[in-house]
Amino acid sequence: MSFTPKGIVVPIVTPLTREGAFDEKAYRGLIDYLADNGIYGVFPFGTTGEFYAFDQGFYNHILEVTKDAVRGRMAIYAGANNITTKGAAAIAKAVEKVGGIDALSVLTPMFISQTQQEVYDYYKEIAAETSLPIIIYNNRPKTNVTVEPRTVAKLAEIDNIIGVKDSTGDMTNSEEYIRLTRGMGFHVLMGRDTLIYAGLCYGASGAIASCANVAPRIAADIYDKFIAGDREGALEAQFRLAPLRIATNMGTFPVALKEALKMIGHDCGDCVRPIQPLSPEQRENLRQVLAGMGLL
Repeated sequence: MSFTPKGIVVPIVTPLTREGAFDEKAYRGLIDYLADNGIYGVFPFGTTGEFYAFDQGFYNHILEVTKDAVRGRMAIYAGANNITTKGAAAIAKAVEKVGGIDALSVLTPMFISQTQQEVYDYYKEIAAETSLPIIIYNNRPKTNVTVEPRTVAKLAEIDNIIGVKDSTGDMTNSEEYIRLTRGMGFHVLMGRDTLIYAGLCYGASGAIASCANVAPRIAADIYDKFIAGDREGALEAQFRLAPLRIATNMGTFPVALKEALKMIGHDCGDCVRPIQPLSPEQRENLRQVLAGMGLL
């Protein structure tokens, strides 16, 4: 397909008011912040966007706001995540109906465990229900479900399955995705922010990086400098970003990112309960990380 996923893509947080309503002003401000700092794409309703907490009507509204706020400055990705094939396909159709979306990220089912044949059929059947380009999303640490490299290679033969986001944190897995799909017009996006540089060295086309919500320019520098041939600069940017990714292990994901955004002047509210704010000690540790990155 004509769309090429590349560069640094941000799985954008979902800003909320104290009452739990969508904070559109904060969302538009965050999109401007990302666009002004070299981000290639924005991805509402990923794991970082707490997709599991909202209904389809809420989602459709955010997609419409996203299109209006982006104004062609970045690509727009959208999540289609559900336990069942039917449910994920229904979300895919709803996203396609909204229009103006460049690609669809489809997470493996959650809670239930599948064989690799079931995983293959899941993606094949969803791909048949939409004309949108699809990016497989493997987040095994969260779902306890994986998409093995041989399964990805087989799925890469389907016309509108164009890539995979690998959030396993397993560099061998990422390398095998890349090795087995060489020459197929298929793209591997890193989903672990500490491994962006490593993935680019192997041939990944970019990353979907949650920490880029907070540090978009640093994240974009990893990719931009690498592509420009400045390997030393790209690696230095990777080392600058790493402490923030490690700091997200404080609290329940993505609370550290929302707290960090508040600290740098982009108040996107709190996470949906039962996720609770960081402790005072954790908050101070996070502040020190941001100061060390030059963000405060």
